[in-house]
Amino acid sequence: MSAPTADAPSTASTRTYVAGHPLGLFHLLLGATVLLLALGLVMVLSASSIVSLRLHDSVYTLAQRQALFAMLGMAGLLVASRMPIRLWRMAAWSSLAVALVLLVAVLIIGVEVSGQKNWIDIVGPFRLQPSEIAKLAIILWAADLLARKESLLDRWSHLLVPLLPVAGLVLVLVLLEGDVGNTLIIAAIVGGILFAAGAPLRLFVLLGVLAGGAIAALTMAAPYRLSRFTSWLDPSSDRLGDGWQLIQGQYALGTGGWWGVGLGASREKWGSLPEAHTDFIFSVIGEELGLVGTLMVLVLFGVFAFVAFRLVQTSTDTFVRLASAGIGTWIIVQAIVNIGAVLGLLPITGVPLPLVSYGGSSLVPLLLSIGILLSFARNTGRSDLAVHGERAKVE
Repeated sequence: MSAPTADAPSTASTRTYVAGHPLGLFHLLLGATVLLLALGLVMVLSASSIVSLRLHDSVYTLAQRQALFAMLGMAGLLVASRMPIRLWRMAAWSSLAVALVLLVAVLIIGVEVSGQKNWIDIVGPFRLQPSEIAKLAIILWAADLLARKESLLDRWSHLLVPLLPVAGLVLVLVLLEGDVGNTLIIAAIVGGILFAAGAPLRLFVLLGVLAGGAIAALTMAAPYRLSRFTSWLDPSSDRLGDGWQLIQGQYALGTGGWWGVGLGASREKWGSLPEAHTDFIFSVIGEELGLVGTLMVLVLFGVFAFVAFRLVQTSTDTFVRLASAGIGTWIIVQAIVNIGAVLGLLPITGVPLPLVSYGGSSLVPLLLSIGILLSFARNTGRSDLAVHGERAKVE
């Protein structure tokens, strides 16, 4: 039986490289990131063109800003991907301190946008959203904290303290800004890290009940939140009010068909669909690129889920395992919340679609976080290659 030739590698060996080799995960994650980012830049250019023309007298202004954010984020990704793991652990506590200071500062000097006081003016039109920085900070801090206490995590007192009190402080500060969407994302991140740390299921039942009660209380306490919830249950009951965005978003998805109406040919972006280039950019993707385009987005996010799961499953470093769980939870849950809202499966919370929606405060920290995942895959891959090399010498 002849051996496979070098210029025709077997499909099985390719699958093994991607699924089981850490460097395969590195390349898979990098490829998915570049594809989603490129799609996002193209769709932001299309979806924001009318709004940009109306506000800035140029169809390219918002797209150019997004391109600048992407370049800054990719620079951070490349630097982060080459940093050793120990430096991320060293930065964990200081990053949390910076995030807490910014979360307090935004309550004092922040500016209000769409009813939420969660932005700090920087220079000109550029603003900073501290809650996005807080996501990465809580991931690094929680992963380092639990890694230090690894031998004690079978005790609830060490598993939950000081993690839950500090996380609760972060959640309260974000909630005081009026940002319910990011509050839910940060809560999910903490839950993902606890799950990866081996927390018992009864803890999640208890936290789920408490979170459900808190969400219900917050919804009842604010009339606009209650109105959003009722309009989500029945958008047609307030078609010209709170139900308008969801109805128009679904109309955009429905008119796209299999292949879409064509790139740049969206009709909803002309003013019928609010936040077409931010929260509801998935609707524009469905309208212009059709079902094929939306499925491509879902597949790429599936790649993120697969890579994060494999890093959690295969890593022997507790910090890497927990941080990977946190970053993976961040990306996947935020994508689910955004897409679920567009499809009408979840209430609208105003969170962007990762890597695709317009916004530098979301894009830059997210790309930095993906750079950290790439760093984990690279360092783990080198360790495994060294082990394989030593085994080969022995044999």
